[in-house]
Amino acid sequence: MIKISKFLFLALFVFAACTSDNGGEEPISGSENSFDRKAMLANWADNIIVPSFENFASSTQDLQEKTNSFTINPSEENLVQLRSAYKKAYLDFQTVSMFEIGKAEELNYRNFLNTYPSDVSTMVNEIESGSYNLSLPSTYNEQGFPALDFLINGLADSDQEIVSKYSSEEYKSYLLDVSKRINSLTIEVNASWQGTFRDNFVNNTSSSSTGSVDKFTNDYVLYFEKFLRSGKIGFPAGVFTGEPSPGNVEALYSQDLSRELYIKSVKSVQDFFNGKYYGSNQTGLSYKQYLDYLDSMKDGQILSTLINNQFGTILSQATGLDQSLKSQVQTNNTEMLQAFDELQKEVILLKVDMMQALSISVDYVDSDGD
Repeated sequence: MIKISKFLFLALFVFAACTSDNGGEEPISGSENSFDRKAMLANWADNIIVPSFENFASSTQDLQEKTNSFTINPSEENLVQLRSAYKKAYLDFQTVSMFEIGKAEELNYRNFLNTYPSDVSTMVNEIESGSYNLSLPSTYNEQGFPALDFLINGLADSDQEIVSKYSSEEYKSYLLDVSKRINSLTIEVNASWQGTFRDNFVNNTSSSSTGSVDKFTNDYVLYFEKFLRSGKIGFPAGVFTGEPSPGNVEALYSQDLSRELYIKSVKSVQDFFNGKYYGSNQTGLSYKQYLDYLDSMKDGQILSTLINNQFGTILSQATGLDQSLKSQVQTNNTEMLQAFDELQKEVILLKVDMMQALSISVDYVDSDGD
């Protein structure tokens, strides 16, 4: 009789464990292992990451060509053409900036392309001396898109004055070197995805901290938390210091670009969450499908729906911001603080709820003081 009771108790315990609501925090044991992680990694690589980098590489090549044309013949007309290529490339960068893995991580790609604000005084001194080395990590804030922004938008008060600056060979050389470096680093990262790294990435289906899913997920959430939430909104709004700092906005010298870069970045992160193919409305396996497969819930609601709804709230709030986030900070910083609050809600959904549901441990420490 005792043996039968023990057996029934064990059977009931196992049944209860298999049918209990996991609340979005503890995936059903073993269920994540039956999800096709390799197919998800292949979708990430083949339909999102690779075509995003291919497109961006085309943009950076055009940027270099327009820069070359301008330095050969500095004119207001060529300056307008260069600005157009800069804007397109900067927007396209928002679609690849989150992919800091593999060669991009090895090269510190994002830091070289988008560390802001620029150290303008050092940059001008080095231009005029003709002595600089853009391969050094100490020059992160002397190159990339923020440097281009200064060189083609902030160098003087009028287009005519900016063009006149490029009668100097030193300014021509520096501008061209900055543009060439953006392109050369992008070519290198793009080539790595065209080579063996793609297969290594897709085949590394381990659920350990060194597996592609776990490692990339940490990079993805870190990007959203540190570079998007804090970089684009938090630091300019003075969230961490209590003192607004409009000089810390992205695209500081462009009058109508910083909000557009912010929105493009948020949309890119959301599209990736949903597995949306680059340049298409078709979707494949990604975080949304993984969470739905696990029946991940939070407070009785579908976790993936909560995450997408919060992305919608962020984007809706963003449309009310000034085109220039610098102006927004200066005229009504409360809206920037609200933007940060909405982003922070998404950080919790991604970093806590999603990562716990996927049984992925956070491997980074956010040092922004929040």
